[in-house]
Amino acid sequence: MIVNSNNRVFGLDLMRAGAILMVLCSHLLWIYPLKNSLLLYCFQLFGFLGVEIFFVLSGFLIGTIFYTLYLKDDFKFKSVIYFLKRRWYRTLPNYYLFFIINILIGLIIGYPMPSLWKYLCFQQNFYTTMLAFYPDSWSLAVEEYTYLIMPTSVFLMAILCKPKNKKNAYLFVIVSIIIAFIFSKFIYNQTTSNTTMDQWNVSMKDVVIYRIDAILVGVLFSWISINYENFWKKSRYILAYIGVLFFLIFYYSLGHFRIIIENYPMFWNVFYLPITSFSVALFLPLLSEWKTTKIPFKNVIVTISLISYSFYLLHYGIVLQLMKHYCTTENLKQYELHMFTLVFLILSFGLSYLNYKYFEKPIMDLRDK
Repeated sequence: MIVNSNNRVFGLDLMRAGAILMVLCSHLLWIYPLKNSLLLYCFQLFGFLGVEIFFVLSGFLIGTIFYTLYLKDDFKFKSVIYFLKRRWYRTLPNYYLFFIINILIGLIIGYPMPSLWKYLCFQQNFYTTMLAFYPDSWSLAVEEYTYLIMPTSVFLMAILCKPKNKKNAYLFVIVSIIIAFIFSKFIYNQTTSNTTMDQWNVSMKDVVIYRIDAILVGVLFSWISINYENFWKKSRYILAYIGVLFFLIFYYSLGHFRIIIENYPMFWNVFYLPITSFSVALFLPLLSEWKTTKIPFKNVIVTISLISYSFYLLHYGIVLQLMKHYCTTENLKQYELHMFTLVFLILSFGLSYLNYKYFEKPIMDLRDK
């Protein structure tokens, strides 16, 4: 088991581990197709929220790192390059490794692979509907463009305006970008006739130019955590309580009052995603201050957190794709489905562990060399 507790925050590990397990739950629906039921709704929601948690958490972490660089007196363009170098060492090797593996699988099973060049520069879902090939990569494209837009915007502000109050100038840039990308959703709502959830999923939720604000909400909360540390610590329980209460009321209301996209397209196209991002962020004060714990299975949670990136790119598009190709589950008996799922989980977690230990982690260790 891979556990390195140095400089780790258990609450954030718990948040990351919970997010990947939520995504896993949604993908289990490919093994256990459920008819209209509360469990089906919950698993579908888990998949959506899992990625949203990843976005907000990623923004919180990179925001903390970059803001610290920005506040230094020697902040220059090389600071931006340093930041990007570390992020690219973290994300690109796995992305391209699994891109190549997906191509090989596509050749083996005869899966269509249109416009492969777009994946090389994260164009597969920049402003149009996400392509079907390498489906998990959509969120990576959102991440990579955020890594470029956020530090570049702050750097341009720093050299053009030379602000005396760096703290407020940074806040202004982040809030401005968030507003700009929320406005992009408004433009989408005005220029499309999208009234189905299927279309919303691929042409709004999975498209880069409508999603960057989700990560920047986490960046905004990292700014609050640094500049209002006492408030951050003192209000962590009440904010988490508000977050829980809001989620319960919000999703109950969506179902009870039938607030569906067919009847309320503007709500879904413009407001639903930002509301979700800010709601997830309400848990950051509590979880970021949960530094350590003695609870059972701590090491399991930390390990799942560490391998979550490898697991995200591997378990669905590769392991489950191949297993379903060679062993259809439609006619399997219940105990056979359970055995199929057990093998799927063992392979997914095992291969993710090996990839993290022998590929992802060694490459990340090169960042400071």
